[in-house]
Amino acid sequence: MTTAKELVKKMTLEEKAGLCSGHDFWHLKSVERLGLNKIMVTDGPHGLRKQAEDADHLGINDSVPATCFPTACTTACSFDRELMFEIGKAIGEECQQEKVSVILGPGVNIKRCPLCGRNFEYVSEDPYIAGQIAAALISGVQSQGVGTSLKHFAANNQEKGRMISNSVIDERALREIYLAGFEEAVKSAQPWTVMCSYNLLNGTYASENKTLLTDILRTEWGFKGLVVTDWGATSDRVKGVEAGLDLEMPSTNGINDTLIVKAVKEGKLSEETLDKIVERVVELILKAQENQKPDFVYDKVAHHNLAVKAAEQSAVLLKNEGGILPASVESDILVVGAFAKTPRYQGAGSSKINPTQLDNAFDAIKALDGKVEYVPGYCLKDHSIHEDMIAEACKAAAGKEKVFIFAGLPDEYESEGFDRTNLDMPESHNKLIEEVAKVNENVVVILLCGAPIVMPWADKVKGILLAYLGGQGTGTACANLLYGKANPSGKLAETFPAALEDNPSINYFPGGTRSVEYRESIFVGYRYYDKIQKNVAYPFGYGLSYTEFEYSDLNVTGENCDLMVEVIVTNTGKISGAEVVQLYVAKGESKIFRAEKEIKGFEKVFLAPGESKQVSFKLNSRSFAYYNAEISNWAVEGGAYEIKVGASSQDIRLSAKVEVSGDEEENKIAYLEAAAPVYFNLPQSSLEVSDKEFEALYGRELPPSERIPGSPFTLNSSMEEIQCTRTGQQVLGMLQAQMAQMFGGDDNEDGDNDIAKMMEAMVMDMPLRNLIMMSQGQLGTDQLNEMICLMNEELKNR
Repeated sequence: MTTAKELVKKMTLEEKAGLCSGHDFWHLKSVERLGLNKIMVTDGPHGLRKQAEDADHLGINDSVPATCFPTACTTACSFDRELMFEIGKAIGEECQQEKVSVILGPGVNIKRCPLCGRNFEYVSEDPYIAGQIAAALISGVQSQGVGTSLKHFAANNQEKGRMISNSVIDERALREIYLAGFEEAVKSAQPWTVMCSYNLLNGTYASENKTLLTDILRTEWGFKGLVVTDWGATSDRVKGVEAGLDLEMPSTNGINDTLIVKAVKEGKLSEETLDKIVERVVELILKAQENQKPDFVYDKVAHHNLAVKAAEQSAVLLKNEGGILPASVESDILVVGAFAKTPRYQGAGSSKINPTQLDNAFDAIKALDGKVEYVPGYCLKDHSIHEDMIAEACKAAAGKEKVFIFAGLPDEYESEGFDRTNLDMPESHNKLIEEVAKVNENVVVILLCGAPIVMPWADKVKGILLAYLGGQGTGTACANLLYGKANPSGKLAETFPAALEDNPSINYFPGGTRSVEYRESIFVGYRYYDKIQKNVAYPFGYGLSYTEFEYSDLNVTGENCDLMVEVIVTNTGKISGAEVVQLYVAKGESKIFRAEKEIKGFEKVFLAPGESKQVSFKLNSRSFAYYNAEISNWAVEGGAYEIKVGASSQDIRLSAKVEVSGDEEENKIAYLEAAAPVYFNLPQSSLEVSDKEFEALYGRELPPSERIPGSPFTLNSSMEEIQCTRTGQQVLGMLQAQMAQMFGGDDNEDGDNDIAKMMEAMVMDMPLRNLIMMSQGQLGTDQLNEMICLMNEELKNR
């Protein structure tokens, strides 16, 4: 078989440059004379989102039917590598049927703040969990000869300003928190592609960041695949080639290809560097062609059943006072809430899948219990309080044995494109629960949402089942869980704080218009809450079951960091169930600032009543290491550590002490304490880090968080910034009119137009350079630069 290197040698310079960008929105270019055909990539990550043949140039119109599996926020709570592999395998099969070569996902960006609008697409606040879950999904997809695209690399932890914002992160936090999940997924599963993010990282766009794309990803981690941009993430295409960016998506109608050709001809870019880039693109095309299964057809029924199973094993039982669950089919039950019939089952934005079927909870409950009744309780089109609907619900609830209320967050409350501003559910949902609980003491709330919320009514209800966004089978899964046909086994992969102001990043989220400072450093999620012993609503790793589990016989063997940890887990209850056994490593006294403990192992074990199983974990030097920024490498601090095993970060059942030898290199980072004491003595209230202390940790002068007033506009200026000029207002007006024409009438059946809302929010943060992509060749760089000159002249004359 002809190799990629051999094929590249036969190409003209123009053909090479052409392969560095897409043919259109979803396809790579072909070189038919060399046997290279167009291959298709398309959105994921929790199922296939392939557009029909009349795809729009923004890539967000209707897609072909596919199985909508639970979103990442949901399946992360399964803590089940085998389940994730199974889901990945099914997604790969659907890609084969639809002739898709690469699916864009999974997303492993850390949930730095619960307000991030895209958190439903991400796995966890913890990098170990994110890397493990992602690696299992990647392995499953790629077992079917279909590639994945690990995204968004890196430090894309908010939607506000994501295309222009500079993520300012100290090196230790970057390595330990924001890159470690990517590292694990790359080393364990070797995704075919990695997608670079829109944002700048410490002053350099991810798409042209050589440290990120080459030095770390390829040289340190051994990544063998291709780096592709997020759609429209290219800033300077030639710099991108030099940095290790292989493929620009989508097509810019040859505009950036021409810049590559020009740079080579002028000697500004070596053809040898270009050849390496093109070889990786050709390798991807060859791999895709070799693995195609032309006549493959997947089993839709089996995949739907898998979606139901995934939702069942991922839902988290938060409260079960008095054993109110599971319910009996003999019980007189009322179902309340429009979500029971029209479920919120996936996130809004580019990941929105057209499901092959959609179960709703009321029908599924009705199939189990024919006597059950229903009232809507609130309106899907209008989230204000409707007193008449609440009164109807209260009247129906009075005298019922139990009431199931389905509530949560509508699409327009969380979506790609914008961040939330609070942790509240709609008042119509909250008041409904409050009022029904006054007339019936046996209320169970089923939550359908993609991220943490506050629950002012939590102590007034007896049961809370967190279904998250459970995919197309969420209705059946909820019914099975409520009636005990399935036993809840999900555990939280993120903390539910008691209040928004408790979050360590809240004073620095979403930052300024030009940069966001990660001043909390490594103290993300439970690393912060556990360190200062902050009360939370529900801790990381938490989740109840209809049975009970006992831990015993903790045994640690081995030498130094290479340890084997074993523990016996027994189901002491009366029904079968699954427990997620979690292992944490804690360093007591330390020269450096550290989290109280960090999760370094987990296993999900299924047990019959009375059954016991031994659960084993392997630890190595990375299990104990921190990133020493002074030596730019991982290091182990010597001394006493504690191995903690339990059912959540705050429910430790057993522990054992071990002694570990440190590295010879001195822990130089310890000397930071004098310059930045806040990290060594975190305040019990709101985390506030001074400019001086964060600058000491960051190791350099902090960049401006806002655009300098009066500074010239560039290709990377945002629509919001240019509207202060007459020309800018005209450009913005034309863009908004285009969006309104494309999406103004695309209402969902419940009256919400989430795509239009997403695009409206994104327009103001969009950089001028993206107009080239959106115009599909009608607007070139020279024309855009002329417009920028006009705006700069107007700026001078203001």
